[in-house]
Amino acid sequence: MRTGKRKSDCIPLTQIPEHHQSSASGFSDGEPASGDQNEITSDDNTTKVPLRSPRRTPRRLRSEFSMDDDEYSPSNSVTSVNSLASLLREKLQSIPQKIRKKPTDYKLRAFVGLMFLAVAFFVGFAYVLYHQQALTKAYFNSVQFNEPKRLVRIFNNDEVEILRAKLAVSIPGKGEVYPCLPEHRRSDGSVCLEWLRHLRLYLRSLPRDPTVDNTTCYSIHWKSLSHDTSPNDCFDWSDTKVHWYGGGQSINVTWPLNFGSIDYTPFVTGDLHKAQWGNVLTRYLINSKGAAITVDEETPLYLSVNSKSKELCIKAKYDEFAYANKFTDYAEMKYNICISKDMKSLHSSIHSHRSAPLWDGLKPADMQTLESLISEPVWQIAPRFKHELEAETISKYTEDVINLGFLKQGHVLINEYWQNEIGDLAVDESRFETLNTTVDKLHRRGFKVAFTVQPFISTESMNFAECVQKRLLISERNSDRRIPALTRFKSLASAAVLDITNENSVPWILNKLQAVIDKYHIDSFYFDLGLAYDLPHYYQCEKKLINPDQYKTIFTKTFEKTLNVIGVSSAVSLPRPPIFVSLPPLESTWEALRLVIPTMLTYGINGYPFIMPGAVGGDIYWPGSEQFLPSSKGSIDVNITNTTQDNGIALPERELYMRWLQMATFLPVMKFTHLPSKYNDERVLEMAKNLTTLRQKLVTPLLLKYKREALEEGLPLIRPLWLVAGGEAALLVQDEFAIGDEIVVAPVLQQGQTTREVYLPAGLWQDGIDGSLRKGNRWMHEYRVPIDRVAYFLRKPDDMRFR
Repeated sequence: MRTGKRKSDCIPLTQIPEHHQSSASGFSDGEPASGDQNEITSDDNTTKVPLRSPRRTPRRLRSEFSMDDDEYSPSNSVTSVNSLASLLREKLQSIPQKIRKKPTDYKLRAFVGLMFLAVAFFVGFAYVLYHQQALTKAYFNSVQFNEPKRLVRIFNNDEVEILRAKLAVSIPGKGEVYPCLPEHRRSDGSVCLEWLRHLRLYLRSLPRDPTVDNTTCYSIHWKSLSHDTSPNDCFDWSDTKVHWYGGGQSINVTWPLNFGSIDYTPFVTGDLHKAQWGNVLTRYLINSKGAAITVDEETPLYLSVNSKSKELCIKAKYDEFAYANKFTDYAEMKYNICISKDMKSLHSSIHSHRSAPLWDGLKPADMQTLESLISEPVWQIAPRFKHELEAETISKYTEDVINLGFLKQGHVLINEYWQNEIGDLAVDESRFETLNTTVDKLHRRGFKVAFTVQPFISTESMNFAECVQKRLLISERNSDRRIPALTRFKSLASAAVLDITNENSVPWILNKLQAVIDKYHIDSFYFDLGLAYDLPHYYQCEKKLINPDQYKTIFTKTFEKTLNVIGVSSAVSLPRPPIFVSLPPLESTWEALRLVIPTMLTYGINGYPFIMPGAVGGDIYWPGSEQFLPSSKGSIDVNITNTTQDNGIALPERELYMRWLQMATFLPVMKFTHLPSKYNDERVLEMAKNLTTLRQKLVTPLLLKYKREALEEGLPLIRPLWLVAGGEAALLVQDEFAIGDEIVVAPVLQQGQTTREVYLPAGLWQDGIDGSLRKGNRWMHEYRVPIDRVAYFLRKPDDMRFR
């Protein structure tokens, strides 16, 4: 062994790692030769002892454990079990030590990884966003249109989205969109896009005068390019704060419109018991965010309201009845979208931009008739059977009115039974031998007399043969024009319809009605025009009709200036004042009573300010459904065994009649069939007197005041609460209404109830029952309304102090 080695170079045995102590005697002071690092030979030529080699690089670690390593052999392996265990323990102990030695490295690696993921996410998001924005184009500052998805979004001046729609939902898939060919483009500034073999779209901004109002309108015109594709757009209301109004009243649609549901159906008038839509329609829809849709009358319109998908959809489609007459090869859909700062401003703007104000061309006599219908009752004499109507019946009825002593005379409206058969257009002299005398008597008493007229001619009428001979009747489509098309109407099992588009039919009707006026001095007429489905299914007029409802529009406009007409039974366009539009006939039930207010509100929003409600207590009495009166002891319970009748007709149940009369006191026209005196109940009679006084002193002056506003701006006399004041709650109230913005009325509409929930719009209001002052913009719960009172509230100045 070498000498002179420093002490510091020696390693005590105790400092040698445990797993190396067993072979400590094999270490030498010098460096072994490069070829002898793995073994040393002793002087006595003993057995070779394996020695620990220097720590190998990581790529050599596998040879210490794997028998598959190339260096493995019995001569260079660790044969000692203790040495192997010690080696494993060292390796396992070194793992946490390595982690503890460099914690910063692992944190840095984690941070770098997270940063990489974040950068990748934002790059991908930016790419998708850019891609979407590249596909979404802005038109006219307020319209954004994603062409592949056909998604349009419209914003108001405050950049708030107020309308979202999916256009052309009938096109399968995304569909490729292209700019129109030059020969298909227009010179009016329209944007023209085309989905090949499907649809062509024209989109343009309509001109406006910003100094007049802040309403902006856009025109959308779809042209179908094949019979397989129908233009079909859906407007979304998934935002719970968006509500839709307008269109028309339906048995399945409520107030607001989107609270109901209705399948795609032709947008034409019908009987609520048989069809989807009611008797008065307008192609006008408005939402609570300040967007409105007006559909062109030439569009063969189908409409649906889907409460599940929360979409209101319009579609153009030809069919075999409602839109049988094709004016283009394929269906086209035209409509405008108008926007404004709020729905109140928008509604006023749209209805004030008519071609002429409603008062334009009105004669003093027309204005007088309009005012008399508001201030005086309409006495509807409408017996169920023809034999029940005689001259004596009319005379006796008007005597009972006079004997009441507190109701004005007004208009006596006689139903179609003044004729022997519908279509005679002549008085049945067998039942009215002294009608001249009767009418003169009515005039002396202060009444005005109106006859109901229909365009239907019974096959039993004395005029039927003449009309066939002169070809004055609607004929069957694709058949001989001499053969009239027959239909059913009311009690008539077989009737024909006068062809109002035939220039020979108009003078024929006028001559007949003028003869009645000259002979009996009749004051006016009421047009019972029927509904779209009352026309023959395969109808054909001399001139093509856009749809069957156009018939009633032509009929009304033909005679509104030559005859004194006070009302029409149905309409799809606003008739000229003083013509009032009637509500549909309603049964004598509580359910029907609850339909009156939402129907009135819908018709008012549709642009019909002058509405004539049905008779107090209901119009129709279905067999077995009548409610009868109890004795006059004051109980409001129904007693089926104790009945009261008016000329053989069961009266409406007393409580129903009282609540109906309370509501009708505030409506534009009060119509009676049954007199309050028929109940033989002092409480009913006393209530009727008080309500008459209230109407004459308070209600009628306000209705006449807002008549001028209705004539100039088209605003309804009976208004929803959201036209009085804003607020989310006001959008949903369907059992209250306002006269102008000065009275809020909340009648009781539930049987047996003497309390109700009342919502007051913002402002200060005086209670009509107890005279107290109440703050608005809130609900009043369990508000008490006695059986003989009606809840109403008068607006007061906001700075008025409480007592």
